[in-house]
Amino acid sequence: MTFTEEFESFASTLAGETISYFWQGYGSAIFLEIGQLTPRKKRDGSPGHPEGEISIGVKWSWRVEDARSIVCGSWSEDDLWEPAFSKLQGAQIESCELFGVLPEISLATKSGLRFLSFSTTDGQPQWHIVDRRHKADRWFKVRDGQIHLGDGTEPAF
Repeated sequence: MTFTEEFESFASTLAGETISYFWQGYGSAIFLEIGQLTPRKKRDGSPGHPEGEISIGVKWSWRVEDARSIVCGSWSEDDLWEPAFSKLQGAQIESCELFGVLPEISLATKSGLRFLSFSTTDGQPQWHIVDRRHKADRWFKVRDGQIHLGDGTEPAF
């Protein structure tokens, strides 16, 4: 099975899953945690962000759309982000697909919102997906313009 076929097989399992948690990393990096959450601690022992059975991370260049417009994106004012994140958190996933010559992700919800990675810099699209539902984690990302499946031992972005 090719990495693209592996991704399509994985993506089909996301329908009906819930976006359980949504958080912002450094700058415009964002993370969606899907499915059952596991508490995490930071190195100093303080509470960290919970980890989902599946995580989607986008380093930069993303947007949230509804049926008529772009609700917000990585270049929007920060005060637009939280309302969009609140609408995504708790939403059920309808589909997850790849688009573009250099693969980007599109995550559609049953409520009509879509979350898209959308890199605008040189290099490779800057997203990854971690599937923790198996004995060994599976990491999807783009490498050399193609979907790559790894085990998390190489950098996420």
